Amino acid sequence: QVQLVESGGGSVQAGGSLRLACAASGRTLSSYTMGWFRQAAGKEREFVAAIRWSGGSTYYDDSVKGRFAISRDFARNTVYLQMNSLKPEDTAVYYCAADRRMGVPRMITSYDYWGQGTQVTVSS
Repeated sequence: QVQLVESGGGSVQAGGSLRLACAASGRTLSSYTMGWFRQAAGKEREFVAAIRWSGGSTYYDDSVKGRFAISRDFARNTVYLQMNSLKPEDTAVYYCAADRRMGVPRMITSYDYWGQGTQVTVSS
C-alpha cells in the first residue's frame, strides 16, 4: 500500500507559478510511475504529467508542455510539479497518483493509488 499526500496548491494570478508536492509513504517507489492528474469543475479527470521513478523518463500533456515540469526527490520520496506561466484554464483540483505496474503513463486506469487532491485556482 502506498499513501500519497499532496501539498502546495493555492490561488495565483495568471502568469504566476506554483509548485505542488506529493509525499509518498508505505513502499519504496523504485518500480513505480508517478503521475499528476487534474479535474476541473464539471469535467473529467485528465492527465497532466508523469515520471518513471527509475530512469526518470517524463511525459506531459501537450497543454502543459513547456510550462510544467515534473521531478522526483529520492531522499524525500516526493514528486514535484513545478507549474509556471499559469493560465485560468489550469484551474482544477490536482491529484497525485502512483502506478506499480509500469502501465501507460497517460492512462488514468494505469494508476493504483491516489492522493486526496489539492486545489489550484488561477485568476485572470
